[in-house]
Amino acid sequence: MMRAILKFCLLLMPMLAGNAFAQSIAMAPAQLVEDFKPGVPFEYSLAVQNKSDGPVELHVQITDFWYNDKNEKVFNAPGTSPRSAANWIQFVPERFVVQGGATQKLRAVVTPPLDARGGYYAVLFVESKPVASANKTDDGRQIFTNMRIGCLVLLTAKNSAEYNVSLDDLKLVPPGENQGLKLSFSINNESNTHIFPQARLAILTPDHQLIGKAEGEAKRFLPGQKDTMKVEWNGDLKAGEYTAVLSLVYAGNHVETRQVAFAVPANRAGN
Repeated sequence: MMRAILKFCLLLMPMLAGNAFAQSIAMAPAQLVEDFKPGVPFEYSLAVQNKSDGPVELHVQITDFWYNDKNEKVFNAPGTSPRSAANWIQFVPERFVVQGGATQKLRAVVTPPLDARGGYYAVLFVESKPVASANKTDDGRQIFTNMRIGCLVLLTAKNSAEYNVSLDDLKLVPPGENQGLKLSFSINNESNTHIFPQARLAILTPDHQLIGKAEGEAKRFLPGQKDTMKVEWNGDLKAGEYTAVLSLVYAGNHVETRQVAFAVPANRAGN
């Protein structure tokens, strides 16, 4: 069964920063995660809402979704990035008008190839027609503005995901009088699909008693992507020896575990 993860957020990209928009639009979902059967077309629905009073003329654009060497999202031309799904997707309709206060339903038809394996990615943009604003440039020329909102698309071919995640470079800062415990680490997603790992931290005494635990926020990693994560715990520890147990949970029941021994000196103890 196909599954979708909806995130309530907007990707707003004004043509000219610092100017208010007369238009106001929103799209749901803002992120779509689907499992698909290779060679079998499927479709999903999106909704574009016009929150302004007047009609808004919109058009659809589909681009690749990948990352650069700074781990920044990049939206390249369809088919130019690794594991592109942009050329598989067609919007219906591609151009439309949404009346003030109304919502327009869209269909995205996806036709994956038979040999698809692992994860594939794209972003679906809906962009409004530029309209004149009340502002002008210093030399008197009219300023035009528009809005663009996007839905990230993360697709995985069923029964083809191969997971290989490395967890390294653990760095732990013990808690002190004015700070909590901080644990950072690096992740290399060598899988053939995306993951959303979440860090879970447990703090144990020498006799294995649990005295603290914390969770970090989940983070998206595309195939081949390397980045850092962290988890923090804001409790107090007495002076002594401890073990921090890090569990990285991803893709359902996959877990990577590491342990870090640390000490809290008497002059840094919180109590």
